[in-house]
Amino acid sequence: MIYLLRHGETVWNTLGRFQGQKDSPLTQRGILQADQVAGRLVQEIGGCDAPFEIHVSPLGRALETAARIALAVPFIARGDARLMEVTTGSWDGMTLYEIDIEYPGALEGADAFDWYFRSPDGETFDSGCARVKSWLSGISMPTIAVSHGLTGRLIRGIYLGMSRKEMLELPVPQDGFYRLEHGQVTLIE
Repeated sequence: MIYLLRHGETVWNTLGRFQGQKDSPLTQRGILQADQVAGRLVQEIGGCDAPFEIHVSPLGRALETAARIALAVPFIARGDARLMEVTTGSWDGMTLYEIDIEYPGALEGADAFDWYFRSPDGETFDSGCARVKSWLSGISMPTIAVSHGLTGRLIRGIYLGMSRKEMLELPVPQDGFYRLEHGQVTLIE
């Protein structure tokens, strides 16, 4: 069983900046989201006797979210770089408008989801999936993971055996989380 959480809203989320592997602090709303998710997680695992491993992306926004969750569910987190957000290389920290201005034509034909993998020096879809598969293959006990939007899509998509298009269109809420268990993915709100 895996509980997959996304970090709370960040300043760059509100500005439409793709963070990739750069960082931006949680907003007040993001802090509230992390606290609410922590409360739901306590309800969800309250009756579970099994110990949990805690895996957290080493990026600041995930660590900040994990610290908020640890106030309700005391744990010691293990950082895992395989949970980091997909990087768009030199596009990290930019808006779509800025990318279009600085890299004319690079986004032509892209849809709302596949543009992430068009960066000339970013992570490829295949390398992102390989990273996620490596992480998933190492899960041997109940796990709570704090990760990111795009990486969370890849995790759920690979877990469910989805196509690239299907997984990239998955929702990425910041006020809920997912339980991956017995080949199914359930949103906990």
